[in-house]
Amino acid sequence: MLKQTLLAAFAALMFSFGTAFAADKINLNTASAEQLQMLDGVGPATASAIIEYRKTNGGFDSVVQLKSVNGIGDKKLQSLSDDVTVASE
Repeated sequence: MLKQTLLAAFAALMFSFGTAFAADKINLNTASAEQLQMLDGVGPATASAIIEYRKTNGGFDSVVQLKSVNGIGDKKLQSLSDDVTVASE
């Protein structure tokens, strides 16, 4: 009984964290500002710049296009590239 209770509690806890612990990548073409800010090194200004670029240019064709966003250079692109995608859903 205790094992089942602990397992249920653990499952509920993991479910409540949602994408914070998910292995899924964040889609640059669909992510909200809040989702983008979950990425390491992305704050409100960078999230807004990503969304503005997306609106102005019709979305991202590749992750490398992040370098065209104001505030994102080679280092930040390298740190983000494993955590983002542009795949269509």
